[in-house]
Amino acid sequence: MMSKSRALTKSLVAAVVGLSFCAGAAIAEYPDRPITVVVSYGAGGATDFQARIVTMMSGMEDKDGKPVYLNGQPMVIVNRPGAGGQVGWNKYVEQAKPDGYELAAYNVPHFIAQSIVFPKKVKYNIDNLEPIANWGADPAVLIVNKDSPFNSVQDLVDYAKANPEKVTVSGAGLYVGHHIADLQLDKAAGIKTKYVPSGGGVKALQFVLGGQTMAGFNNLSDAYRSRDRLKILAIADLERNEFLPDVPTFKELGIDVDDSSVNFRGIMALKGTPEPVIQVLADKVPAMFKDKKVVAKMQEGGSPSRVMTREQVQKMWKERQAYLADLLKDLRKDE
Repeated sequence: MMSKSRALTKSLVAAVVGLSFCAGAAIAEYPDRPITVVVSYGAGGATDFQARIVTMMSGMEDKDGKPVYLNGQPMVIVNRPGAGGQVGWNKYVEQAKPDGYELAAYNVPHFIAQSIVFPKKVKYNIDNLEPIANWGADPAVLIVNKDSPFNSVQDLVDYAKANPEKVTVSGAGLYVGHHIADLQLDKAAGIKTKYVPSGGGVKALQFVLGGQTMAGFNNLSDAYRSRDRLKILAIADLERNEFLPDVPTFKELGIDVDDSSVNFRGIMALKGTPEPVIQVLADKVPAMFKDKKVVAKMQEGGSPSRVMTREQVQKMWKERQAYLADLLKDLRKDE
């Protein structure tokens, strides 16, 4: 006759094996329902515009009806804008479940710079998030309204020197790429502009178009789509961009503004997401970003693509963390 202790042990073992089998089966079927992707910026802006393009093939099936990327499950974009991304990312790390069904779009340098400058205000950092893949790299550009008296960066700099803090410059938020580019311009050109965080790239662009600010730093992709209504004076990158080949870099103009503000965009998960789920995403998502229909749509919308794998993004995040911590020592202002 089996003792009570042996019977209890066998029951526990059977329960553990059963749970492991169920978990393994669930992961093997992942995903078996739609996946949400939080975008911490408003609808119509560059991040939202691109996120909808790069995820549009997630539910794709081949001619035989077999899923190509993520078991035929769609990715659904959920916008949670506010405070330059802080509202959406804070809510994501505090409320989302680490199960692979709640992902988020990341923006670098945005979330990394904010975690450095506002460590008590924001809940996110590179240690509690897991990169999946990067889809693009969007440089910041300096823009003015088509009717602006400024026809060059030098015109703006000359005016700013004669009128300290009179030049208003819009951007998506505090310590996003736009803000970093403006801080770099002020330092390199020896001027003082007044930075106006507007709560997203769309609003920042509208501020320039509507005359609420004299200039703005914005995403190249957004500026490209509105180029008929703007003057695009310079690009904050190390080389000219194929979409705007006639626009010089700040470096070309003798102004020491580099590529620190280039906006890397991709998809991430919460730390604690099961490793097998992470591996499914890390395998399928970069391939989805490279889908020919996605590439064509990105090109059509003036959106620079730069697909990077999970390992490449992990390396980029660590490098940007160290670099921005050093850069912001000299650039940051008490807010």
